[in-house]
Amino acid sequence: MKISHSISIVSLLFFTVSANAISNNTWKNISNYSVNTLAATALLLPVAKSDWQGFRQATYSIAGAESMAFIGKQTFNEQRPDNSGNDSFPSGHTSAAFASATTLYKRYGWQIGAPAYALATLTAVGRVKARKHHWYDVVVGAAIGSTSGWYFTDAFNNKVQLIPWADTHSAGLTVSMRF
Repeated sequence: MKISHSISIVSLLFFTVSANAISNNTWKNISNYSVNTLAATALLLPVAKSDWQGFRQATYSIAGAESMAFIGKQTFNEQRPDNSGNDSFPSGHTSAAFASATTLYKRYGWQIGAPAYALATLTAVGRVKARKHHWYDVVVGAAIGSTSGWYFTDAFNNKVQLIPWADTHSAGLTVSMRF
């Protein structure tokens, strides 16, 4: 089974459960599993393909995003919605998830990138639903992770581009194709 199919199946399994019926702890577990799945895929897929440059780029992307998130947490001391600490802003889980997804997309194309972005979005939703982050924590975390992934990863294919975007009212993906 292809990696993109596996990621898609995992993503769909999470989305089939009613969002209102899930507890905060379950959302926390979902966000932990989804970010770990993405990071492991971003690091192990290049190894499986003997793509050592891809492995290096994934490592730099994730480490860069996590470093920026850590600096943000130390600088801003934002209270978490569940009052469990003062390290809410920005979301480290979301920054790692989007760094991984962006690296997978840029390195291996939209077939792996699209389900990876879906799983990264699930990570962000899970962090908010678990009351570990405010919505703006995950938006900034996604921006940090995406920026890190774009900065450290060489483009795989320029024919199809998925570009995440967000503003104060909405977020989404823009799909661009060159013929």
